[in-house]
Amino acid sequence: MNQSEFAALHGVSRKTVTKWKERGWLVFAGDELDVDGSNELLKKYRRDGAPAVTSPVTQEATGNTRKSVTQVASEVELGAGEDAADAADRILAGNVELLNFDEARCFKENYLGLKAQLEYDRDSGLVIDVAEVAKAVGTEYAKVRTRLLSIPAEQAPRLHRCKTPAELQDMLQEVITEALEELTRDGAGNPK
Repeated sequence: MNQSEFAALHGVSRKTVTKWKERGWLVFAGDELDVDGSNELLKKYRRDGAPAVTSPVTQEATGNTRKSVTQVASEVELGAGEDAADAADRILAGNVELLNFDEARCFKENYLGLKAQLEYDRDSGLVIDVAEVAKAVGTEYAKVRTRLLSIPAEQAPRLHRCKTPAELQDMLQEVITEALEELTRDGAGNPK
């Protein structure tokens, strides 16, 4: 088999087969290409392996035929007596309601109107990005955590002088309340 026939067999271009040859992925017996040996090497070296090839039948040249570009399109098979429009209807019939032109235009205009409204609301400050809110909340929690964790080191000498558990509890309550009020004043003074 020659390289052109091997390309047709695998549904790839001759240029692809030439690249395979340059990489050493093809096995030759003289000038002829060894199909079985080459397929084994393709399975070994190609990311997706070699596509299943049942028989090395040479396909007749049909001229310039369109090849599908996407993988999904290559999975669609036309039934007997079915054209592309029928296949599209069959595929879409499951989950999608097809709209006529006027309904589709109305749908599009509604979408564009809602999108414009969202952009206006964002620019006017009525809508805030969730990521920005999460970042601001995280920053505030970090301040609270830092302030509360600093209390033991700052207040240890003062707390050491407490003689009863009730006195210790009152002092801790006072210190924590002061810290929280301080954090509240900081937040009220810095509107973002």
